[in-house]
Amino acid sequence: MFSFEQTSRASGSRARTGIISTARGRIETPVFMLVGTLGTVKALTPEDLLDAGTQIILGNTYHLYLRPGCDVLRRFSGLHRFMNWPGPILTDSGGFQIFSLARLTRINEDGATFQSHIDGSRHFIGPETAIDIQLAIDSDIVMPLDQCIGYPAGRKDVESALALTLQWAERCRRQWRRRAPAEKALFGIVQGGMHADLRRQSAEALVDMGFDGYAVGGLSVGEPTEMLWE
Repeated sequence: MFSFEQTSRASGSRARTGIISTARGRIETPVFMLVGTLGTVKALTPEDLLDAGTQIILGNTYHLYLRPGCDVLRRFSGLHRFMNWPGPILTDSGGFQIFSLARLTRINEDGATFQSHIDGSRHFIGPETAIDIQLAIDSDIVMPLDQCIGYPAGRKDVESALALTLQWAERCRRQWRRRAPAEKALFGIVQGGMHADLRRQSAEALVDMGFDGYAVGGLSVGEPTEMLWE
């Protein structure tokens, strides 16, 4: 089962250490999570990762959906066997890729319709689809589909993106409860642009929905470094 245990806390600040327990191993936090976008960490074998003490890696839902695809991943019973990695895997929702490839994407309440950057073919990912893809990947920590918005952006645009993200989060949560095994975890993603009040609104709404953990989204979208740290 998925769980988190705090092991120590600094006096005078909120800094802490902890242990995330998953069905595929424990993760000592804070942790640097290596990115294996397409099922491999560039220039390193899975054996290299284990020798270096790697505890968790990240896979990318958008890219793995396009290549090698869900059918191939299901034949391997997921990404772990496909890439020969025994430890935990976290997958993002594809929301940031939809944002970064905006010229190929159209978004509405149902989800995102996009053209593949590989061959131009058309695809659709909605909240339920994003969960289904990540279950085919067999990731241990899953992210709901969110609408990432760049900086600068007008407040009304940020409010609209946040409303859609919260709507999608609820739909992802419902699909998760219908289909996901108990040992896996679904995190909510806090959005709200660079507006502190909207970020607080986002965090509170997600906590009310009830997720296993919470991610800080909407960073590295063009904002100044000082604003990112804030």
